[in-house]
Amino acid sequence: MNAIDYGKLACDTIMADFKPANLRPLRRFHYHQGVFLSGMEKIYLATGEEKYYNYIKEWADFCILPDGEVKFQNRTELDDWQASRLLFNLYKTTGKKQYKMVLDRAVQYITNWPVTEQGGFWHMYDKPHQMWLDGLYMAGSVLVPYAAAFGREDLFDLMHRQMTIMFQYLRDEKTGLLYHACDFSKNMDWSDPTTGRSSIFWGRAMGWVALEIVDMLDDIPAQYPKRQDFVDNLASLLKAICNYQDKNSGLWYQVVDRPGTLGNWTEASCSALFTYAIHKAVRLGYLEAEYAEVAKRGYQGLIVICTPKVGHT
Repeated sequence: MNAIDYGKLACDTIMADFKPANLRPLRRFHYHQGVFLSGMEKIYLATGEEKYYNYIKEWADFCILPDGEVKFQNRTELDDWQASRLLFNLYKTTGKKQYKMVLDRAVQYITNWPVTEQGGFWHMYDKPHQMWLDGLYMAGSVLVPYAAAFGREDLFDLMHRQMTIMFQYLRDEKTGLLYHACDFSKNMDWSDPTTGRSSIFWGRAMGWVALEIVDMLDDIPAQYPKRQDFVDNLASLLKAICNYQDKNSGLWYQVVDRPGTLGNWTEASCSALFTYAIHKAVRLGYLEAEYAEVAKRGYQGLIVICTPKVGHT
């Protein structure tokens, strides 16, 4: 089986178990569905199999009313805007105005999002002064394709600013890894009293950053003057991450730099995000060819732990 076969099997498994309206979390327009369906969209674009397109469209139409209102959305959380990215292809293929209306609203909300004094997005309205790595993916996966599709270069600038702030305040100079979050008010019990940063390098959070930067580069034109900053930050992060791959399994630990710590484990989602980003970065020339072997080991490790034994992943 090749990568497309495994992707189809994963999609078919979820489709067999869940009608679109029953995807978890129930009755929520959320990144949990958005991430999975973004993967399904890649499978559709690679294979042309309409069942995948139809499944995505059915979920979107379950959530979105004809007047462009989203039935199940918490507009005060960045997590609830990521799924809007599915609407670019649906709008392109159908021309239905409700999809464009949701995209327009997403851009309006995110461009007016509360920010820290440093300029970084609050992760949620009820988490003031907190910037999380996750936000780069949740916001960027909507703003950057919108910029490319509708001629909004200012949105490239906005995401460049968010990335720059994250790397400035969350990057550890010793390891090159990124801390998960920063509470600039230093009021949270997890925040360092001096820096405000959280204490761990959480795999999935860094995975969101790596995934988003390597995908944003698909939409950022070559002539954009700050494009190289995206490439440089991507390369520096991925090189740091490669230093922590588990040699036995090819995977990465949930807390990346603490292998062997009680309660820590090699974790599939961050390993998948890292493997994807490293492989794509090598393929597109953002990372040296020698790192292809790291991606290969990661892919093989994922196949071992995710291979179906009775027809499901």
